[in-house]
Amino acid sequence: MIPLTRINGNPVVINTDLVTSIEEQPDTVLVLINGDRIMVKESPEEIIDRLVEFRRKIHCPDYHPPVHEQVKES
Repeated sequence: MIPLTRINGNPVVINTDLVTSIEEQPDTVLVLINGDRIMVKESPEEIIDRLVEFRRKIHCPDYHPPVHEQVKES
Protein backbone atom coordinates (compact mmCIF):
# COMPACT_ATOMS: atom_id res chain seq x y z
CA MET A 1 0.00 0.00 0.00
CA ILE A 2 1.29 3.45 -0.88
CA PRO A 3 -0.01 6.84 0.24
CA LEU A 4 -0.99 9.32 -2.49
CA THR A 5 -2.97 12.55 -2.73
CA ARG A 6 -6.16 12.91 -4.75
CA ILE A 7 -6.48 15.99 -6.97
CA ASN A 8 -8.85 17.54 -4.40
CA GLY A 9 -6.16 17.22 -1.70
CA ASN A 10 -7.65 14.25 0.13
CA PRO A 11 -5.22 11.47 1.03
CA VAL A 12 -5.73 8.02 -0.43
CA VAL A 13 -3.84 4.77 0.15
CA ILE A 14 -3.55 2.54 -2.92
CA ASN A 15 -3.11 -1.22 -3.03
CA THR A 16 -0.13 -1.60 -5.38
CA ASP A 17 -1.38 -4.96 -6.65
CA LEU A 18 -4.43 -3.27 -8.19
CA VAL A 19 -2.56 -0.72 -10.35
CA THR A 20 -2.41 -1.70 -14.02
CA SER A 21 -1.12 1.55 -15.49
CA ILE A 22 -0.27 5.17 -14.79
CA GLU A 23 -1.29 7.86 -17.29
CA GLU A 24 -0.26 11.50 -17.50
CA GLN A 25 -2.88 13.58 -19.32
CA PRO A 26 -1.76 16.21 -17.93
CA ASP A 27 -2.98 15.12 -14.48
CA THR A 28 -1.73 11.77 -13.25
CA VAL A 29 -4.31 9.00 -13.45
CA LEU A 30 -3.95 5.55 -11.90
CA VAL A 31 -5.88 2.84 -13.73
CA LEU A 32 -6.87 -0.10 -11.54
CA ILE A 33 -7.59 -3.70 -12.57
CA ASN A 34 -11.34 -3.16 -12.17
CA GLY A 35 -11.22 -0.19 -14.57
CA ASP A 36 -11.52 2.49 -11.88
CA ARG A 37 -9.43 5.60 -12.50
CA ILE A 38 -8.00 7.71 -9.69
CA MET A 39 -6.58 11.19 -10.35
CA VAL A 40 -3.69 12.09 -8.06
CA LYS A 41 -1.30 15.01 -7.55
CA GLU A 42 1.89 12.94 -7.62
CA SER A 43 3.83 12.55 -10.87
CA PRO A 44 4.15 9.15 -12.54
CA GLU A 45 7.82 9.13 -11.55
CA GLU A 46 6.96 9.69 -7.86
CA ILE A 47 4.38 6.91 -7.97
CA ILE A 48 6.77 4.48 -9.64
CA ASP A 49 9.42 5.28 -7.01
CA ARG A 50 6.91 4.58 -4.23
CA LEU A 51 5.74 1.35 -5.90
CA VAL A 52 9.31 0.10 -6.29
CA GLU A 53 10.21 1.02 -2.71
CA PHE A 54 7.08 -0.65 -1.33
CA ARG A 55 7.69 -3.87 -3.25
CA ARG A 56 11.35 -3.86 -2.31
CA LYS A 57 10.40 -3.68 1.37
CA ILE A 58 7.99 -6.58 1.00
CA HIS A 59 10.03 -8.94 -1.17
CA CYS A 60 13.60 -8.25 -0.15
CA PRO A 61 13.99 -5.83 2.76
CA ASP A 62 17.79 -6.07 2.76
CA TYR A 63 18.18 -5.21 -0.94
CA HIS A 64 19.18 -1.65 -1.81
CA PRO A 65 19.23 -0.95 -5.55
CA PRO A 66 22.17 1.07 -6.91
CA VAL A 67 21.64 4.78 -7.35
CA HIS A 68 22.36 6.06 -10.85
CA GLU A 69 23.10 9.71 -11.40
CA GLN A 70 22.09 11.28 -14.68
CA VAL A 71 24.97 12.79 -16.60
CA LYS A 72 24.27 16.38 -17.57
CA GLU A 73 25.24 17.26 -21.12
CA SER A 74 27.31 20.41 -21.55
